[in-house]
Amino acid sequence: MKRYWLLTGVMMASFLALFGLAEWLHVPLLTNPDPWLARGGWIAAAVGVGLLVADVLLPVPASLVMIAHGALFGVMGGTLLSLAGSLGAALFGFALGRRGGPLLDRLVPADERRRADALLQHWGDLAIIATRPVPILAETLSILAGASPMSWGRMLLATFAGSLPAALIYALTGATARNLDNLALVFGLVLAVAGVFWRVGRRLRVSQPGPPVPVSTSTPPSTRPPQPP
Repeated sequence: MKRYWLLTGVMMASFLALFGLAEWLHVPLLTNPDPWLARGGWIAAAVGVGLLVADVLLPVPASLVMIAHGALFGVMGGTLLSLAGSLGAALFGFALGRRGGPLLDRLVPADERRRADALLQHWGDLAIIATRPVPILAETLSILAGASPMSWGRMLLATFAGSLPAALIYALTGATARNLDNLALVFGLVLAVAGVFWRVGRRLRVSQPGPPVPVSTSTPPSTRPPQPP
């Protein structure tokens, strides 16, 4: 599946380039959204959720936004707002993948596409759960899942399971911490939870049959010698 993985790498590199461009241009809303979030009330809630949804295409500091949700709206309110933003981002990315499916069909050979779809069908929900807190990977996988036969409901359920721990941990941090000196530790904790999900899910999945191996539908030419008239 060389071409499929190449396109995946190009997508991730593009997201990374956008992040670097936003840092270089010093776009205030993307590099430091605190002035907008500090207004509080429904404006801060709308800006925070909107930024999390836009994180699919724009380099938004999602962890800082989720921490701000906890500081402004408490543990429960912050968790719900961050969860809403994460679900919205997943829906947006999934919809982009659905729209881009025909383009992927033209760029990737049919056999590679079938193998990639089979992998996502078997491991897709677990991969979504494990990568939700990971920048770039989360957005890329949402788009790839949208281009696959995965259903909307299955994607939303996996996104909910993967986003809830991160939303809760960041909301707790924002509601209880006086400073962000331990932000790296908090991010590490979020990744550790995602790793636990992956290991547990992988142990459960190895006992199930793997994805079917796509076979060619073409019929090989007959090697029988022609019959005499």
